[in-house]
Amino acid sequence: MERPEGPEHDWVADTGRAERPDPPGEPADEAGEPANGSAPAHAGSGMEPQPAASRRRRSGRRWRRPADYAAVAVLLVVSLAAGLVVWWFSDERHTTSRPTPVVAAVPEAPAAMPPTLAEVWRAPSAGTQQPVAVGPNVVTGDGGEVDGRDPFSGQVRWVYRRNLPLCTVAPGWGYAVAVYHKSRNCSEVTALDGATGRRGPQRNGDAEMGTRLLYDGVHMTATGRKLIETWRSDLVRTQEYGTVPAIVNPGKQPRTGCVYGSEAVTTGRVAVVERCPDDPGDRVTVLSPDAKESDSDQPNVLISSVIGGRGARVVAVTADRVAVAVPNPNRLIVLDTSSGAELLTQPLDLPNGDLTGDPAGGVVPTATGPGSIYWFTGSRTIALSATDLRPQWVLPNTLGAGTVFAGRLLLPVPEGLLVLDPGNGAKIGAIRVDRQGYRGPIELGFLGPVVLEQRGGTLVALR
Repeated sequence: MERPEGPEHDWVADTGRAERPDPPGEPADEAGEPANGSAPAHAGSGMEPQPAASRRRRSGRRWRRPADYAAVAVLLVVSLAAGLVVWWFSDERHTTSRPTPVVAAVPEAPAAMPPTLAEVWRAPSAGTQQPVAVGPNVVTGDGGEVDGRDPFSGQVRWVYRRNLPLCTVAPGWGYAVAVYHKSRNCSEVTALDGATGRRGPQRNGDAEMGTRLLYDGVHMTATGRKLIETWRSDLVRTQEYGTVPAIVNPGKQPRTGCVYGSEAVTTGRVAVVERCPDDPGDRVTVLSPDAKESDSDQPNVLISSVIGGRGARVVAVTADRVAVAVPNPNRLIVLDTSSGAELLTQPLDLPNGDLTGDPAGGVVPTATGPGSIYWFTGSRTIALSATDLRPQWVLPNTLGAGTVFAGRLLLPVPEGLLVLDPGNGAKIGAIRVDRQGYRGPIELGFLGPVVLEQRGGTLVALR
């Protein structure tokens, strides 16, 4: 039998079969020689033969032994176990979010004041200091849960819950902004879409325990005794003022060791009463929160003036003026926000207890109306001019600052609600409300035709 010629075939004598050779340069067996014992395929081709040891290294070994499969299985089990441990202790596992797929219509406010109002529902809401109405929903907060509710029935439309204590909830930018306590402060901030309950921006902050959130239409400020933070709509911080917990760039804060008694905001302004160890009296400071993110640790101070007295509280601030109430004797001082000059000092006929200590959460109860700011002192409501902050009229024996509803000013009183002209305070009518023995302060709000009363830790809807 003749042997075929050509590079395409090698002859295998013991089987009588022609087989295609291994590719050039690759070994045919462990010895590194062609299977039929002939010369390597690259012989005479001009290529240098590779050493047998190198060819053995290139061949490697296949991962088909039982030990290989066992090693892979162990790695998978370890990875899954590690992932399970991370998830088990994660915030996400302890968070419940049930947004609503249906967006309700925003109810229209009435054109005229209803003749009567009666309770239609109530809900625990210790996490809100005033009624929160965002979009079509009334928002309540209690324990670790925030609920968006139908204003007419109180039925829950969406839920957001965490296994953390709720510090506060406030409206802003169409969100219900919820702040939770974790570790040492109120650090967990989540914005919830008011219409659906879906999560929006989130941040970790340094807001103190007992903080209040003040929304000025553009920014939101978290109050504090030693630190004030201001955020924009994506919850990026634009300003921090006071004792910063983790200082990155020292020397940016104008003073240290001060304690803050009260704060107030308006668009582009944050006013604060400071008590600093080296000052002979309280200090009134007005800040501008319109800073870039990179400059948030450098406060933009417009004025900072020491006044003649202690125990002051910020009542209101406008673009060009700030009003503070000072005890002993009781008086209202108005300062220019560009120069710090004193523009007005007016005596106040108030019981001594009205200006004793600092207001709860560092915020004086106020409401705004057409041309006026309504200030609840603790025993009466004083209307201030929104232009120059001068007192216009006073109504004693009230329970809150009120709200403008259906073109009238509603003021809470022990018997129910007074209906007043919002400009001059003239009495138009009264609506009796049975509060079932509650006689404490009341914050008012409304959504559509439903009037909302925050009575301590309970929200009550009236219609």
